[in-house]
Amino acid sequence: MPTNQAPPTVQQYETNTGIRIYRIPMEVFPNFIGYSYLLIGAGELTIIDAGSGFGESDKMLMQGIETVGNDFGENIKVTDIERIILTHGHIDHFGGLPHLLEATGGARVGVHPLDRRILTNYEERRTIASKDVRIFLERAGVREERLKQLIDMYEYSKQQFQSVNVDFMFEEGDSFDGLEFFHVPGHCSGQVAIRIGDILLSADHILSRTSPHVAAESITNWTGLGHYRDSLRKIAKLQDIRVTLGGHEDPMDDLHGRIEHIQTRIDEKLLFIMDIM
Repeated sequence: MPTNQAPPTVQQYETNTGIRIYRIPMEVFPNFIGYSYLLIGAGELTIIDAGSGFGESDKMLMQGIETVGNDFGENIKVTDIERIILTHGHIDHFGGLPHLLEATGGARVGVHPLDRRILTNYEERRTIASKDVRIFLERAGVREERLKQLIDMYEYSKQQFQSVNVDFMFEEGDSFDGLEFFHVPGHCSGQVAIRIGDILLSADHILSRTSPHVAAESITNWTGLGHYRDSLRKIAKLQDIRVTLGGHEDPMDDLHGRIEHIQTRIDEKLLFIMDIM
């Protein structure tokens, strides 16, 4: 997001099943917008993703929830939120969880089993991940002075979070309260996309302008390009999706066209690399 551009506002969407979805913007990193989604009519009051906890992220999330109540006529407040669902274990989606848990008074937290330990054993997970990243960079031939810089960058956004409890989990094929879950690893081990009627919450799996980074599976199981492409093919089979809402960037009204474009760009890049080799 350019510094001279106003941040996006809260937007309302309604599924063909009558569930109202409110897209709440936050500046999760400097000049980088992410979204949480507040669901009304899907069982207990539910919010999907919690922002990063950095900068104004927590404040913007609270303001967004207030906006839903004040400007859209919904009779809700933050303490009414009973359920927090995390689409995946990346800090810009779960870093605001401690603040949100305090604000809600202790809502229940759910995540895919593959990302559970990121929340419940965060300090241990951070140590292991940093070690694996270092080994990967060393094998890639990165010089020691540059290696330290890269590791410092990697760990910078991971120093403030502490472990929290997980109350429930969901897996491929699970559904409840009108939400249907699809396991879409590649960008993150336990990432899920959530279908709610004719709307798909794609998290970081499918974005409108960019494709997500995919770390090597030698760093983290269930990440990497192979898993990502398998996940794209899985979501490409879905029909009757009217709009797709990602964890960043813009809404998408042509899910299959966007998937096809991403797959084409991946093929072009792979051919380019193979030509170099």
